[in-house]
Amino acid sequence: MEFETRPIDELVAVIRGEGRLNMVSAPLLREAVTDAIFQGRPRVVVDLSGVDFMDSSGLGALVGCLKTARQAGGDLRIAAPSEQVTMVLQLSNLDRILTSYVSPEDAYRD
Repeated sequence: MEFETRPIDELVAVIRGEGRLNMVSAPLLREAVTDAIFQGRPRVVVDLSGVDFMDSSGLGALVGCLKTARQAGGDLRIAAPSEQVTMVLQLSNLDRILTSYVSPEDAYRD
């Protein structure tokens, strides 16, 4: 899995991948988020619309990325999770910490 990063404004980056967010791809997500923050976009949206499977490694990566973003004075939000990803977030109670939004553009409208 590769992650594509695109800016939606001067402080917000959207990171999108397709496939499985697992122990193989989790480090790539962490790297993409760290790169976005390093480039001056501490507010990150992880677009999960193309992720059809996520395991505990994916969850760990999202939590680690949230911590990285907050330490940089930003935040991390998720958008468009699939049914399976939503179920994993709910079962782990991480849906309370990582609120999901319909689209990446909706995540930072506040």
